[in-house]
Amino acid sequence: MSYQALYRVWRPQRFDEIVGQQVITQTLKNALITDQTSHAYLFTGPRGTGKTSAAKIFAKAINCRYLKDGEPCNECATCKAITQGRLNDVIEIDAASNNGVEEIRDIRDKAKYAPTEADYKIYIIDEVHMLSTGAFNALLKTLEEPPANVVFILATTEPQKIPLTIISRTQRFDFRRISTKDSYDRMVYILQQKKITFDEKALMVIAKAAEGGMRDALSILDQTLSFGDNEITLKNALQVTGSVNHDLLNSYVQNVSDQEVTSALNTLEKVLAEGKDANRFIEDLINFCRNLLLYQQDPSLIVDQALGDVDDQFKSFAASLTAERIYQMIDHLNDTQQQMRFTTHPDVYMEVLTIKLAEPAKQNIQMPENENRQPKTATEGELDHLQEEIKKLTDQVKKLEGQSQAPAKEAKPNGAARGTTGKRKQAVKPNLTKIYPVLANATKQNLVQLKEIWPDLMAMLSVTQRALMHVAQPVAASEKGAVIAFNYAFLYEQAADDGDLRQLLSEDIDKLVGHDLKIAYVDAEQWPEIRTSYIQQHKDDLQNNEADSNEENAEGMPTDEDSPASQSEQDPVVTQAEALFGSEAVEIRND
Repeated sequence: MSYQALYRVWRPQRFDEIVGQQVITQTLKNALITDQTSHAYLFTGPRGTGKTSAAKIFAKAINCRYLKDGEPCNECATCKAITQGRLNDVIEIDAASNNGVEEIRDIRDKAKYAPTEADYKIYIIDEVHMLSTGAFNALLKTLEEPPANVVFILATTEPQKIPLTIISRTQRFDFRRISTKDSYDRMVYILQQKKITFDEKALMVIAKAAEGGMRDALSILDQTLSFGDNEITLKNALQVTGSVNHDLLNSYVQNVSDQEVTSALNTLEKVLAEGKDANRFIEDLINFCRNLLLYQQDPSLIVDQALGDVDDQFKSFAASLTAERIYQMIDHLNDTQQQMRFTTHPDVYMEVLTIKLAEPAKQNIQMPENENRQPKTATEGELDHLQEEIKKLTDQVKKLEGQSQAPAKEAKPNGAARGTTGKRKQAVKPNLTKIYPVLANATKQNLVQLKEIWPDLMAMLSVTQRALMHVAQPVAASEKGAVIAFNYAFLYEQAADDGDLRQLLSEDIDKLVGHDLKIAYVDAEQWPEIRTSYIQQHKDDLQNNEADSNEENAEGMPTDEDSPASQSEQDPVVTQAEALFGSEAVEIRND
């Protein structure tokens, strides 16, 4: 017989042989012992954690006539047939290649027939999240009420893609990542059974590289055996996994923590010269920093999780590096890892990363060591330069404040500064074709509603957009539009040219109020003139609307014509203005 991979030869055949999933295996065994099995199960979890193996063992156990303590005997004809894949009543389906409605309908039709040899017909659907929406709908009714003696076992690595209607009809078991120690112990057991000598540190490297997958660990172990001619050594394991030698890793961290950029770059060159994978090196560094943080909090944590791989230099790093410094290193490592995903020059990114890791430390670490040193004093030239810059900034702020507070009517073209302001205001032309339709249907209720959600709307914007909209506020609103006034003309110009901001505001308002609004911008200084102009232009329409309203509601009630309240009630223009913008925004003047 040809050679078989280790993960196939040493695939678990009993629940007790499944590594790192004791809670799940014990639950399934108890259900078998008490005869309380369900008609549908959902096994979720990362790759290589035992989902499919558990499904096959369960299929054997539920059909085994000689079940003992919830474990299949693996000796009867039924168990042997399921192990060898010869039993027709246990059907394995790959949903990745059989994800259509027709395949699921075929399963549904065949599930009606009783099992031919075993007591139960078992359907194991692997990668079930790959099924189409129609296929899930076809499976739904059968999964809820399957025929007698039929059990469905669904396995997936992405449960979030499965409809909740499917999940609610199954018993869900979440398989967790296998710990480094459990992977290490399993590999030791296999190598002892095969009577192969091994280096314990080599198995530690393989267990860490597997990242919680038992199948991955056995695949790497198989590759290392082939590379080293049935000999497991640390050098071979490092070569196969692409991991970095422990001494080189310590040297690199030492150079970075001592702010020795040149030495750190030389160490990096040695790492890359050995053919080590740059991404793997970043993973090792992140894991190293994580172990340092855990060791600082509780040394027993890292001793358990890193299999006791803690030397004197590691303890020295844990004592000398602060938690803030380690956080900074992890941030730089994560950023570089994201940037390297699509690059063809990882060595360049690694060199830049090395400089970033070393140079910031000069600023952040040297300060506590030199607390007693006198602060560096600035020269007279530097002070004069700083004072000049402060004066310029102060003048600019005063100029902007003067532009915002000066009334539009008082602006006169006397002086260069006022002339410049006048030109800027003349360049700002409001889009009345967008503003007037909003005013035609504007109501105070819509304006109040928009003002209430305005803080939430600002929170949904980016920092840059929020800074731009900080000096703006809604001044009129209808069911389909809104007018936003800006306190500064130059910010109004900037917002008017930003189509993305306008679109984003409409979408965010839609999320908050449930319908889209067309946004129109206006300069706050021009807004009173625009509002007055609109009311005067539509005075006849407003009076006709008010007259119709008065005919319907006329009761002959006496009023005090001299009072402001009575004037506002009798004047249809004032009444409509208050309805549009609110009484607090309307001022009545007898010109």
